[in-house]
Amino acid sequence: MKIAFGSDHAGFALKEELLDFLKDSGHILIDLGTFSTAPVDYPDFAAAVGRAVQTGEVDRGVIVCGSGVGACIAANKLHGVRGGICHDTYSAHQGVEHDDMNVLCLGARIIGIELAREIVRTFLAAVFTAEERHVRRLSKVIRLDETGGL
Repeated sequence: MKIAFGSDHAGFALKEELLDFLKDSGHILIDLGTFSTAPVDYPDFAAAVGRAVQTGEVDRGVIVCGSGVGACIAANKLHGVRGGICHDTYSAHQGVEHDDMNVLCLGARIIGIELAREIVRTFLAAVFTAEERHVRRLSKVIRLDETGGL
């Protein structure tokens, strides 16, 4: 799987840890920045990851900011991006299995590295179930994304 990673300055250290953790996983990892702890604006990096997912350059994305909230809001402004904040493993797999989540948002000031590793591993291993009820619900979400209505 090809995965884009991005973070702001608050998420930089956790992003670096996650990239290092996954380096031998067999996944193709794309680091879209930031590349230091110098203050930057989270929407820039959320947009970079979201665009990579949106265009099909990558299969999934991971964005890390201080809380995960701002990055998630910004990423979800891009058509076709379905980002979710997950600070537990259940949400990480359920978001993919039921909602076809394609961007994982994490809060570096909320969780530690061990939990973040488990969440990312769970997110990457999950597969959309394509059960009728999930397809029906996802179709409604896609219509909202495309037209603003059901």
